[in-house]
Amino acid sequence: MKSVRNAGVVVTGAGGGIGAALARRFAAEGARVVVNDLDPAKAAAVAEETGAVAVPGDASAVLPAAREALGGVIDVYCANAGVAHTGGPEAAEDAWAAAWDVNVMAHVRAARELLPGWLERGSGRFVATVSAAGLLTMVGSAPYSVSKHAALAFAEWLSLTYRHRGVDVHAICPAGVRTDMLRDAGAVGDLLLRPTAVEPDAVADALFTGMAEGRFLILPHPEVAGFAAARATDPDRWLEGMNHLQRKVEDLGRPGSPPEAEPRGRSRD
Repeated sequence: MKSVRNAGVVVTGAGGGIGAALARRFAAEGARVVVNDLDPAKAAAVAEETGAVAVPGDASAVLPAAREALGGVIDVYCANAGVAHTGGPEAAEDAWAAAWDVNVMAHVRAARELLPGWLERGSGRFVATVSAAGLLTMVGSAPYSVSKHAALAFAEWLSLTYRHRGVDVHAICPAGVRTDMLRDAGAVGDLLLRPTAVEPDAVADALFTGMAEGRFLILPHPEVAGFAAARATDPDRWLEGMNHLQRKVEDLGRPGSPPEAEPRGRSRD
């Protein structure tokens, strides 16, 4: 991996959690960083802490201002902004639309704008925060699970299509991370994710290790590789195990049990 010193880096959803950890790590390595977040105050706070530039707003529209802030060239783009809603087919249309727009189409729009310059220069790096849900699933959240599968598929397509032309692609697929998103998951998150949750800095460390080793798949929780292998080789057994977790989640909603997590709106991974 080439050094990221003086590289122009954009991190979306960087007002907290994984995004803020990525921004801090890139800045510590000498990169010139743009911190993007829907919340201007959060973006400004992380930018001030790291010596970066805050460019608040929707992740899908950040690139023109970010490119200007970086002097015209973006070397690394971290598609980290994400949303999560609970529910299945009954989830509202706008919940499904938001999951698709933020978790998938924001990545597509960024790649559409960045690829011409990267291909001309023969270098560029696209980092997608996907989640282990993209490799496996997320009990209780169909919009999140489905859109994260799509985000992983898009990252895979970018990698297989452009790696011989100098474009490096990485898909970060953590399980539980101690962020606001995990906190908002309530009792369901406590059951499924909190026991093995890691700090956001561990995710940034895993990314830099994976970049140094030239790996596409970044697994802050190494055990996710085994779960993904089980899913691929014995899907019925894997589905039976996941259904067992589903039944545990349903038990949480019964009288005398902790309440289920409330539906969540826009947030960041």
